[in-house]
Parts: sequence; C-alpha cells; structure tokens
Amino acid sequence: MSKKLIQHICLCGIGVYLLALLTVSLLFREYALQLKWMLWGIGEVLFFFVMTAIFYPRWKDNSTKSFLLKVFFVALLIRVAYAVGVGYYYYYETGMSYEYNVADSRWYHGSALLCAQWLKQGDLMSVVRYMRSTTMGFSDQGYPLWLTLVYFVFGHSLLVPRIFKGLMSAYLCVLVYKLGKRTFGESTGRLASVLCVFMPILIQICGIHSKETELMFLSVFALERIDWLIRSKRYTFWNILVPVLLTGLTFGFRTIVGMCLIFACLVFILLSDGLVTKRGKMVGVAGVIVVFLVLLFTPVGREMKTIYKVRFAEMNYRSELYESMGLRYGELAKSWYMAPGAFVLPLSPMVEESPDNNKMIHGSTYVKNFMAFFAMLSIVLAIRQKKWRNFILVGAYELSYLALIMFSFAANSERYHEVAIPMLLLMSAYAITHLRHKDLKLLYVYCGLLFVALLAWNWLKLSARGLV
Repeated sequence: MSKKLIQHICLCGIGVYLLALLTVSLLFREYALQLKWMLWGIGEVLFFFVMTAIFYPRWKDNSTKSFLLKVFFVALLIRVAYAVGVGYYYYYETGMSYEYNVADSRWYHGSALLCAQWLKQGDLMSVVRYMRSTTMGFSDQGYPLWLTLVYFVFGHSLLVPRIFKGLMSAYLCVLVYKLGKRTFGESTGRLASVLCVFMPILIQICGIHSKETELMFLSVFALERIDWLIRSKRYTFWNILVPVLLTGLTFGFRTIVGMCLIFACLVFILLSDGLVTKRGKMVGVAGVIVVFLVLLFTPVGREMKTIYKVRFAEMNYRSELYESMGLRYGELAKSWYMAPGAFVLPLSPMVEESPDNNKMIHGSTYVKNFMAFFAMLSIVLAIRQKKWRNFILVGAYELSYLALIMFSFAANSERYHEVAIPMLLLMSAYAITHLRHKDLKLLYVYCGLLFVALLAWNWLKLSARGLV
C-alpha cells in the first residue's frame, strides 16, 4: 500500500467533512454550530487523517518491537495529555470536571467513593447491599466496582481512573495489531493499530467517567486471546481460563458484549478451516455450551433471559419516546429502517439542535461514518478473494453486536456504537491494504452518498422539531 493512496483517502475524508459542514451551516444558518463546536470537529477530523497519513508511512517498516513501542507510548501520551487537559476544559465550561450532559459519570464516581469508604472500614456487606439496591443488574455493577477498587487503592482523584483508561486504550492498540496480524497479515495489523492510536473517539472517552474504554479493552483482549488459543492449539488450563475470565468480566459491563463473544467463539470453532480437528470442534463446541449453560444459572443468565424476553428487536420504545417529545418522523426509529446503516450510524450532528456532548464529538462521529465504508468493503473483498474464513471471529463478533444494538433502543446511541469501533477499524484496515485502483470509484460514490446523508440527517433533526 503506497503512501499516496493513504494520503488520497485522508484527503477525501477531510474534503467531504469540510464540504458537508460548510453546506449545512449555509443551508441552515440560523441553526449552524457555534464556532467552538466547529473548531472541535475540524480539529478531530484533521487530527485523525493528518496524523495517520504522517505516521503510518513512517512506522510501517519499523521492526515489530520498535513499532509496538511507538504505538503504545504515543497512544498513551496522547490519551493521558488529553485526559488531563479536557478535565480543566470541562471545569472551565461547566464548573465540574465531567463531560457535557453528564448523567451516569457522576453516579459512577459518587457510588465508587461511597463504596471505597465502606471498604476502608471493612464493611463489605454495605457495598453488596448498595450495589443490589441501586443498580439495574449485574451488567451495571462492573464499572462502579472497578472504580471502587481504584479509589480504595489510589484515592478518590478523578484523574487516576482516567490515567488507567489511557493505559488500557494504549494497550488496546497493541492488541488490535496482534489480532490483525494473525487474522489478516502484518500490513493490516499495523495499519489497524495506527488507526486506533489516532482515532479521536478512542482518545476522548479516556477523559470521561464512562465504562466504554474498559469494555472495549476487555472485549478486544478476549477476542485476541480466543484467536491466539485456537490458532496456537495450546489448550492448557491457564490458556483457556484467561479468555473465559475476560469474557465473564464483560458481562459485568454490558451483557450483550459477553453474549457476542460467546457467539463469535462458537462460530470460529465451527467454521475455522484447518485450525481445529473434528474432534476438537466437538470438544470446543461442548465447552462453549457448558460455559453458556453455567452462565444461565447466574445473575448473568437472568439478564440474558431479560434481553430475550424484551426481544431486543423492538424499536417501539424509541419511536414512542420521539412522539411523546412532539418530534416528527418517529417511525424512522424502527429497526427495519435503521438496520442497514449499522456500520455507519449514528451520523454526525452538524446543527445546534443536538446535545452539547454530541456536538463536541461530531468530528469524531464523522470519522467513524467515513471509515465505515472500508469496514463494509472489507466483507466484499474477503468474499471476492475467498478469504472470508479469516473474518469468522472478528466478523461474527462485530456483526452480532451491531445487529443486537440496531434492533434495540440503542440503535442511534453513540455510546453503544463505540464498543464496535476497534473491530470496525481492523476491518477497515484490511480493506485499505487490499484496495485496488478501481475500488476507488466505490469510495467516490460513498463520499457522495455520505455527503447527501449528512445533509438529510441534519435536515431531519431540524424538521422533526418544526424548525425548517
């Protein structure tokens, strides 16, 4: 893959964003974004594309050790610096070191402070009772308990957990390289890792008190260990225990992530070609089923049954919510309309009629909208090149997770889509490293469609409120 190709793709990404932002601002000038939101967005888009275009060509031929050291420490430096700086920014803007439209973050912090105090007093039962009475279930307890442990050991500074997020996010870039190298080859693994280093939203969530960074880290770590276990065929007790524990921990953060990991592992064992013998497949499938059945008789199982009962395929809640708010086009929130855009959604908000936090990260959201093209193209390329088996683990996880959130109330929630971003970037890297010159025509078509979609999306946001 040439340096010119990377630069060309980056210029396309920057150009579509600037053109869309300018057009939306002129068409709906009364509701155009404030200058500070525009600057945030422009900075996010330029940072990702410019830094990727500069550093990937410089790093791609380094030795593996040198490459991974640069990836980890550059990612860590960027994330820690951002976490420190944005804390002061939020304090200046809101009077608190929390993000705009803060909700869960303050509760997580307050709950962890209280539980850490009880732990220091040796009162473990108060922690257990508190978690049972104030959380919605097992999947709502993992993150506050993790924060409790951090505060118990290191004190109650808001910065300490965010430094840990930076460490996890930086190592996630290394994990993506390892998974990408074994699955798709060295060049894909390296590009995917660099994309993760400079992906704006992966940096920005290190500066807030939400659980997405930890959830991403655990899920990618679990996928990497599952892949290594099956490819290496070193089926020792400890090698099996690590991915099982990592998968189990994800249930404490978001139930559907753990479910998707189990599903992906099962599909990988069944469909992998030459990696597992027939007897091994039988044993592996039996093992996955046993783990699944054991989970059914735990609090995790109750939550999985709850998801099944509400059928996660009902979008009526979101549609009715929009109607209750007096917004039009609520029927568009139904799953059969939203599902085709699973890789792309949510689209970038470029008008003032959006929550402040969404406006602040609208450039990051756009980057994901643009990179989604390559993730979708990777599936086509894998089938065309008859390498679809390479996609089994990553694809089964990514597609099952996106399917679950698209057929739920979270279809247009940025937070829920963030967990899918590392694998989306890995799939994108595969497409970019295997891109042919004639495939660029498809990119140009997508750029045009994305431009139109951004205009339509922002018009819908205003029209639904009767503003245009």
